[in-house]
Amino acid sequence: MKKAAFLDRDGVLNRKAPEGEYVTRWEEMEFLPGAREAVRLLNQAGYLVVVVSNQRCVAKGLITSSELDSMHARMRHEFEAVGARIDAIYYCPHDFQPACSCRKPQPGMLREAARTHELDLSASWMIGDSDHDVVAGKSAGCGTVRLVEDGKSPVGGADMVASSLLDAVHKVLELQSDLSATGARVPLSL
Repeated sequence: MKKAAFLDRDGVLNRKAPEGEYVTRWEEMEFLPGAREAVRLLNQAGYLVVVVSNQRCVAKGLITSSELDSMHARMRHEFEAVGARIDAIYYCPHDFQPACSCRKPQPGMLREAARTHELDLSASWMIGDSDHDVVAGKSAGCGTVRLVEDGKSPVGGADMVASSLLDAVHKVLELQSDLSATGARVPLSL
């Protein structure tokens, strides 16, 4: 079985829209510093990179699924142009109600990806910028990293805290290296 790095999209790979707004056009997609390098490092370390993102903007009618798929295809192409591969993208297009099993904090997208790509969730990581990402990762049995903006106090619950995706990837790979040197596996609770 393979290991994966599950990444939230907005706030992890690209700049998040202001509260109550959504990234619905390619022109609004601004990649964060180090995001492409981080994905490339994960690829080199043998992780499948899987984006898992709540996209309520589809349910609100601000963007169609087809338009979102097109934006994601372009995002993948932009990463591939610098040698960074996003292996799969899953998103929840639903609103808060009725409840679904794919909207984070539910682990549905992670579990679906695990079934489809034969992933070992216990050897995988969920990296996100919200408590919902952490809860989804823990519920799926992954290690978790919570991105926290500089100057903000870290929130509880995540296995690690990092300031950016690149910082998170460096920490995960360092831990993996340390554990490999001792022959241990990444524990579910660090």
